[in-house]
Amino acid sequence: MGHMTLDLFLQHLTNGISLGSLYALIAIGYTMVYGILRLINFAHGDIFMMAVYFSFFGVATFGMPWYAAFIVAIILTALLGMVVERAAYKPLRESPKVNILVSAIGASFLLQNLAVVIFGGRPKAFPTVKLLQEVMTIGSVTLQRLTLVIPVVTLTLLAGLLFLINNTKSGMAMRAVSKDHETAGLMGVDVNRTITLTFGIGSALAAVGAIMWGMKFPQINPTMGVIPGLKCFIAAVIGGIGNITGAVIGGFILGVGEIMLVAMLPSLTGYRDAFAFILLIVILLFKPTGIMGEKISEKV
Repeated sequence: MGHMTLDLFLQHLTNGISLGSLYALIAIGYTMVYGILRLINFAHGDIFMMAVYFSFFGVATFGMPWYAAFIVAIILTALLGMVVERAAYKPLRESPKVNILVSAIGASFLLQNLAVVIFGGRPKAFPTVKLLQEVMTIGSVTLQRLTLVIPVVTLTLLAGLLFLINNTKSGMAMRAVSKDHETAGLMGVDVNRTITLTFGIGSALAAVGAIMWGMKFPQINPTMGVIPGLKCFIAAVIGGIGNITGAVIGGFILGVGEIMLVAMLPSLTGYRDAFAFILLIVILLFKPTGIMGEKISEKV
């Protein structure tokens, strides 16, 4: 029996890490935007949803091979993120924070309702990728190849992102803007371009997460971004909002915690989504800045 539980434990752990990786990819977008604009981009979950539909139509309507459809979807989603920033956030940059917040929520509803009008409200089935759906057995653990691919993709993208932020000119601009818009602008940083780029990168990462999400949970509909969006926002807060590594750690904690909770206490399956919110409350009570967050002095 002991052996059996270890196998099961490993099985659940791999699933948890896989789900955590998806949360992490989407949480990075929240954290990056917050780091630069001190703004929660509430439309992020809906940008994630649009990415799923872009991939779906690339394959189903335009008959692209899946890898081409996925690349096009990632590019379109990055552009969509940039458009949302230019249309919904840029005009309000000097206004009080609450105005931008309302605009972000408005953008979220707009994208959802657009999706219902354009794509229809009925759920659709995400295209399957045979190569990644294949089931593999490692030792005594059986899992889809996708389950192993997801964490690898996430960690590779995270490494690339950290390299970009720490070692490139654009990254330096991002770091400067996140410290102080005005001074960065005076130093010759193109603040608008940097902010738009941040939205583009955050949205592209969400798109990669969305595509892998679609392969893992193939039923797609226009409101599918809401719960992942909320959970990934929570993951970002748990990790310390504004901190990229923190967002990834938060995503993993949430994914593994959620899967393990259901595995250990099957009677709580119905509360699976509540787990994220309970964890959020606990973190806010005991460590309000999140795991990796440092004390922030709020500039008014």
